[in-house]
Amino acid sequence: MAANRQTNSLLYQSSFAASYGKLSAIKPWMGEILTDELLKWRSEFPILDQTVYLISHSLGAMPRDTFARLHDYAETWATRGVRAWAEGWWEMPVTVGNDVARIIGADPGSVVMHQNVSICQSLILSCFNPTPKRNKIVYSELNFPSVMYVYEAHARDGKLRIETVPSDDGITIPLERFLAAIDEETLLVPFSHVLFKSGFLQNAQAITERAHEVGAMVVLDAYQSAGTVPFNVKELNVDLATGGSVKWLCGGPGAGYLYVRPDLQDKLEPKTTGWMAHESPFAFATELRYAPGISRFLHGSPAIPALYAAQSGYRIINEIGVDQIRAKSVRQTTNLIALAEEAGFTVTSPKETSDRGGTVTIGHPDAAAITKELLRREFIVDFRPGAGVRVSPHFYTSDEELELVVRELKEIRDTRAFAVHEAAGAAF
Repeated sequence: MAANRQTNSLLYQSSFAASYGKLSAIKPWMGEILTDELLKWRSEFPILDQTVYLISHSLGAMPRDTFARLHDYAETWATRGVRAWAEGWWEMPVTVGNDVARIIGADPGSVVMHQNVSICQSLILSCFNPTPKRNKIVYSELNFPSVMYVYEAHARDGKLRIETVPSDDGITIPLERFLAAIDEETLLVPFSHVLFKSGFLQNAQAITERAHEVGAMVVLDAYQSAGTVPFNVKELNVDLATGGSVKWLCGGPGAGYLYVRPDLQDKLEPKTTGWMAHESPFAFATELRYAPGISRFLHGSPAIPALYAAQSGYRIINEIGVDQIRAKSVRQTTNLIALAEEAGFTVTSPKETSDRGGTVTIGHPDAAAITKELLRREFIVDFRPGAGVRVSPHFYTSDEELELVVRELKEIRDTRAFAVHEAAGAAF
């Protein structure tokens, strides 16, 4: 398998280079550098030297500095051993959480790190005791499935009931329909800020205000928005928020995060817990006494290597600023939509920039097979059923790459080069 991938990569690197060279002759690279200051960051991401990388909605490119950060972890473990816990490791779920807090507009001490969003959602749900009069969970049918699995599993004992808000088109959720589902019996509203399948940007403020109006709480899933869509959890007044670093934050896997509004921190008592949530963990008491503040939302020992790895991405996002990233994203996704439609493709993402996150989905009956062929040619995108080919420029993407990927899409479609992959489905 590895040998096949290597051979495939060598074959298509030459093809990629040839195509890239032709397009560069039309639109000189240096001219673009002069007009897009964010392209100076390209040199920080090694994979951009070998591929057209347009999959930040799934796995953001790894910063070069991550090599050094992981070496720091290994060096610390090798030379400090168990002393590393007292010299910074123990505090990392909170100190690294503070880096995320800057990105999402949270106060220091209001974000803790976890391994993934599923754990965060389970921990959140464990804070609540449903009653017959307030036991409803409201989310849309386009919510990320892993989140739905958590709530559906907890609802099997009959104490919770779930109302799923339907979509008319598989791409968007009507706001009024969503708001109408939230009533006085609603306990929690876990919703995606940006839908993973289509890039539809939901109205987080309206949903939060409606939930609070009827005494419910919201859980904002910011996985597909943090790092590409500016928002401020304090201004939105969300109760809880969660997300991860795999995508637009360029932080890699294993570094999920949980925000808890400061005034709620000492009121909630998670049942999904562990020794790091204890007020005196090294007393090894046999009864749980919750730590004050955000630390009570920890559980067992953290994934320290993942926290080291994630810091490089957070540093870059914070240095650039999400407002700048969003401005470029809006310009490039708008351009990408125009290019795709000009080439005869159907765009399934929202056309209005106010309704769209950072992803553009391009529909075609053979989108899965076309995606496989694009990957074979070192154009890194992915496919989702019901949406199509997902393409996501980020701050390190050149305009030239958007022209190139659409040209490649058109060539694959017109020559039926995708035919060898016609049994394909989603690869990742």
